[in-house]
Amino acid sequence: MLILTCPYCGVKAEETELHGGGEAHLTRFGPESSDEAFEGYLFQRENPKGVHFERWRHAQGCGKWFHAARCTVTLEVFGTYSAQTSEPPQNIRDAISAKRPGWTWRSFA
Repeated sequence: MLILTCPYCGVKAEETELHGGGEAHLTRFGPESSDEAFEGYLFQRENPKGVHFERWRHAQGCGKWFHAARCTVTLEVFGTYSAQTSEPPQNIRDAISAKRPGWTWRSFA
């Protein structure tokens, strides 16, 4: 079972207490964007076998959204952090690099 720590209230929550929100760090496009940009936002998602950054909501707790870095193969969690963060914190990227040398995800490494 996937267990994530909410960075806001500090509770270690099982996935049954959480609600997944899909891929993290997406560039959102408004009404003035092109059809191609909006289509990319809606439908083009990363679906890696390995390290992935996701949005989660602590639905049965504080109710806040946060981001998590985890491996989709092993369910290993590298860390969680605030949803207001525009990119993964350096300590989480370092933890991933220590266990998965050479990993990349979008422009993060």
